[in-house]
Amino acid sequence: MNQLSSEPAPASEQLSGGVPSPSTAPSWKIKLLYDGQCPLCVREVNFLKRRDAGRGLVAFVDIAEDDYTPETNGGVDFETAMGRIHALLPNGTVIRNVEVFRQVYEVLGMGWIYAVTKLPVIGFLADKLYEIWADWRLPLTGRPDLATLVFERQKRLECKAQGRCRLDDADGN
Repeated sequence: MNQLSSEPAPASEQLSGGVPSPSTAPSWKIKLLYDGQCPLCVREVNFLKRRDAGRGLVAFVDIAEDDYTPETNGGVDFETAMGRIHALLPNGTVIRNVEVFRQVYEVLGMGWIYAVTKLPVIGFLADKLYEIWADWRLPLTGRPDLATLVFERQKRLECKAQGRCRLDDADGN
């Protein structure tokens, strides 16, 4: 399946073990993976949190936090999550791109906002516009490129794992 698709991810990208048992089923209806360092993403998440109003319908997961792990988030690694928006459904299905917005807004009772994107031509255009936005999101918000973010995160995590860190000066020494 094409990475730009708004269809659910293949089984290889779903949680191991398939559908959770009723006793372990989460209370949320959708888990949104978002970049807490992106000012526009945070603005959208704050809006959605207000709409959720403490009901717990949406679980919000900041992928920019060092404790983010793919294992608890549908197997979506940091680099993949930073490249395109993803969400996880209670049955373990991973969704991405505009489909995430459609489903989050639906869960929060605002599905009418994205309903028009269910039409084939409009949905295709919405997906293409999102693709452009996702490709330019980091530079437009004054952030380093994806490769740099991944490298910096890896170095931070290695430093924490070793229990010692060294801060380099401005010259990189």
